[in-house]
Amino acid sequence: MALSIATWNINSIRLRMPLVEHLLKTWQPDILCLQETKCPNDQFPSSPLKSLGYKYIEMHGQKGYHGVATVSRLPLHELSDRRDYCGVGDARHLSVVFEAGGKTIRLHNFYVPAGGDEPDRTINPKFGHKLDFVDEMKLLHAEAEAGVSSILVGDLNIAPLEHDVWSHKQLLKIVSHTPVETEGLISVMTGGAWVDLMRQHVPPPVKLYTWWSYRAKDWDLADRGRRLDHIWSSADIAPKLSRVDILREARGWDRPSDHVPVIAHFDL
Repeated sequence: MALSIATWNINSIRLRMPLVEHLLKTWQPDILCLQETKCPNDQFPSSPLKSLGYKYIEMHGQKGYHGVATVSRLPLHELSDRRDYCGVGDARHLSVVFEAGGKTIRLHNFYVPAGGDEPDRTINPKFGHKLDFVDEMKLLHAEAEAGVSSILVGDLNIAPLEHDVWSHKQLLKIVSHTPVETEGLISVMTGGAWVDLMRQHVPPPVKLYTWWSYRAKDWDLADRGRRLDHIWSSADIAPKLSRVDILREARGWDRPSDHVPVIAHFDL
């Protein structure tokens, strides 16, 4: 069967609901994972999503900040998990279980802390929190559950490879591409037996970006992007990947997020 999973940091679900509806109507992914929803669970706009056929909705939200949600046309099992990484009460993780192509799949949806502006934990607690969060993610293994495949998506707020940023040299001291961050995220991936699906069909040195700063006067012309959004899987899922679409045009939509949707397509 064909399966498509999208991930998108929406930067406020209520503010950008028309964009979410446009994505779902136009590209029709089976599952959409959203980050930075900035919405308490009791105020999440479920009705328009359900009217488009996305009847299964799991969320982990809080007022004004962070928040993740997974909306699906496929049934989601009552095995959802919301982990409180670093024990600070932030809504940054949600996992669900679903069936597709004869497989049971656990889907993790992450919003890793951005980490502030100064890459020094001694003067910037936000950066220290980010590093601690990534360290805790190292406990997550793609084959943790017998008979269950895994997919991990989300805004991980780190561009791990040299060609995941517009200038490796100029961004080495910029939060999201410092060596301590990139090495940490790669350790999460390798130690947890995860496969970087976005790089499976588009290996370096091809540049891949999913985020362009609001600060750029002309983001498209300057094209100073970073690959902050990711899709990983367990090894058994990786050969089933047919393609990954990065919807760059979404950065130019009306009142856009600074991130664009990424959609992985599988033939299970």
